[in-house]
Amino acid sequence: MLRINELKLPLDHTEDALTAAILGRLGIGKDSLRAYSVFKRSYDARKRSAILLIYSLDVDTAEEAAILARLKHDMHVLPAPDTSYKYVAGGEQLQGHDSNKRPVVVGTGPCGLFVALVLAQMGLRPLILERGKEVRERTVDTFGFWRKRKLNTESNVQFGEGGAGTFSDGKLYSQIKDPRHYGRKVLTEFVKAGAPEEIMYVSKPHIGTFRLVKMVEQMRENIIALGGEYRFSSKVTDIEVEEKDGVRQVRGVVLASGEHIATDHVVMAIGHSARDTFEMLYERGVYIEAKPFSIGFRVEHPQSLIDVCRFGPNAGNKILGAADYKLVHHATNGRSVYSFCMCPGGTVVAASSEEGRVVTNGMSQYSRNERNANSAIVVGITPDDYPGHPLAGIAFQRKLEEGAFALGGGTYDAPGQLMGDFVRGVASTEFGSVAPSFKPAVHLTDLATALPEYAISAMREAFPAFDKQIKGYYKEDAVLTGVETRTSSPIRIKRNDGDLQSLNTRGLFPAGEGAGYAGGILSAAVDGIRVAEAVALSMAD
Repeated sequence: MLRINELKLPLDHTEDALTAAILGRLGIGKDSLRAYSVFKRSYDARKRSAILLIYSLDVDTAEEAAILARLKHDMHVLPAPDTSYKYVAGGEQLQGHDSNKRPVVVGTGPCGLFVALVLAQMGLRPLILERGKEVRERTVDTFGFWRKRKLNTESNVQFGEGGAGTFSDGKLYSQIKDPRHYGRKVLTEFVKAGAPEEIMYVSKPHIGTFRLVKMVEQMRENIIALGGEYRFSSKVTDIEVEEKDGVRQVRGVVLASGEHIATDHVVMAIGHSARDTFEMLYERGVYIEAKPFSIGFRVEHPQSLIDVCRFGPNAGNKILGAADYKLVHHATNGRSVYSFCMCPGGTVVAASSEEGRVVTNGMSQYSRNERNANSAIVVGITPDDYPGHPLAGIAFQRKLEEGAFALGGGTYDAPGQLMGDFVRGVASTEFGSVAPSFKPAVHLTDLATALPEYAISAMREAFPAFDKQIKGYYKEDAVLTGVETRTSSPIRIKRNDGDLQSLNTRGLFPAGEGAGYAGGILSAAVDGIRVAEAVALSMAD
């Protein structure tokens, strides 16, 4: 099998044109082409009136050896790599291990889901503990909060089956290095669970909330069929650690019910908002350090405006879909301002997990057909901005979220402001042409006190500057909604590079976004696969 990269064709090309381009690139006749498949398809929209599709293709031909010899200097024609997943040595051999010491996976977000799946596929019968509810019950609770302002602190956007990624755009792309093609394993399992086939080849695949719900349920059924066990509403409130000759070893976990579960292998895939669990781990002596994250607001524009700005006369093309964007501005005060978690054709959602605090996030469905585009516009911060304790970032987040709750009127309405008013420093009093999507509601005010001054001044500088990158982005009545504080975990539960266990606690495997080792669905799932392999190898010792 050959891999052809960087094959470019016009946006409106025919299938015959693609076949002809393959034949021309390889210098072969049609009779020599057995079959081909699209490995990846992206687009180049730098010339909006002449957008190009860019293909990576896997080609089956009878002349493979001759072609490779003839095109040995062409860096875009190579043997196709083997992207199939290989289980770590000893995986299947571990069936029948001591069932009283089965591995425990804490959390059912993308990371925990793939830890559990891969362990189950290797016959290791994981026990999966989730503090929240099954995904459909969780969805009812979450929509109830949005509609009735009734927050369930254990069942919301952050907590419950599927993790925070369930109420998001369902993006399945990442910039992580992936030499072992774990990302391909993730996409393959998602397709098996009901995701559209196109996620295997489009450059920026996404699923959307409603499809994710069904997929999470299907994957749970698969894990149970393979011997895994789920327990919902089972919050881990403590870990049992045995110390002998200076070595700390996990021996079990304790649930809120008081139940003790014995195990020598605990995966902490707890997500970026499990603040009480972070505090418990720190109190138990697990090594934790502060890490950078970002803070800001959600910004809404008409999706039609972003489509035209990005695609010009090709706006609305089915292949291109709803346009996204990526923006960065380096402010004169030294801060970086950038777009994060951009959701085309989506909504801004209430993502609170603690009472008396307001948090925003972005979400969209697979169709991406809502009227507004939204994105977090955030400012990078470091532990120097909240010095002292390793958990100081949590207190920093909470202070901003409590301030947003007060600015919004103390009812879980989010504080908001029009973009032009924010830049000028004037409180907003009425909406313009952009209707906010946040539920329960947006309370117009002055956001100047919602974030530290250095963040406010950097963002006031950034919005007009972004207009130079996307003409029309600086829209007077675009809506800003605050606050965005859960961009990533404020801590890192450090682990060894080799066996992926905690630096100072054997048998504890920090994993995914909450531990500071991922950012988004795909990277979290990939980290889950890596951790599952590490657990299996540890159990094989």
